[in-house]
Amino acid sequence: MNKFKFFLFFLWGFIGLLSCTNNNTSHEGPKNDSASDLEKEKLEISQILDKLTTATERGNIDQIKGIWLESENDLLIGTESNEKLEGWNEIQDALKKQFRNFHETLISITDQSIWISEDGKIAWFYEELNYNFVFEDQAMEFKGIRVTGVLKKTEGKWRMVNQHLSVPAKLNMVKSR
Repeated sequence: MNKFKFFLFFLWGFIGLLSCTNNNTSHEGPKNDSASDLEKEKLEISQILDKLTTATERGNIDQIKGIWLESENDLLIGTESNEKLEGWNEIQDALKKQFRNFHETLISITDQSIWISEDGKIAWFYEELNYNFVFEDQAMEFKGIRVTGVLKKTEGKWRMVNQHLSVPAKLNMVKSR
């Protein structure tokens, strides 16, 4: 019986040892750590979104310009019912107007999620943020603004191509008959 226990112990140890070896039998070399690469890309995008927030707080149109693709296909849907800005020029003009009228802007991101396409060329995101500013000497606060957007990897850099902002509203639902 002792020989049997010794054999089982030896077998268990041998199996354990085998499970620790590298099973990469590919002749292509070591595999890339795609999960790690994906997290690096997400971190890069998160940092870009942080730069966008800081640039917006400071009214720095040049820094924002470097984040957008600056294309006629860029699209920003704002919180106003008529705010559909098509192309970088329209977006830039609206931002300049906003920066002339809003002062002491403070934006805090309270939630953020980022996804990247399998081919690594497109990313999309969701953020929730609080937006505080002074407008006509009046302190203004918008809580829970939802922002979604799309970035495209061009020439090795992530660039914004689409953004949509919405303000949550409490709807008074009425039961219909």
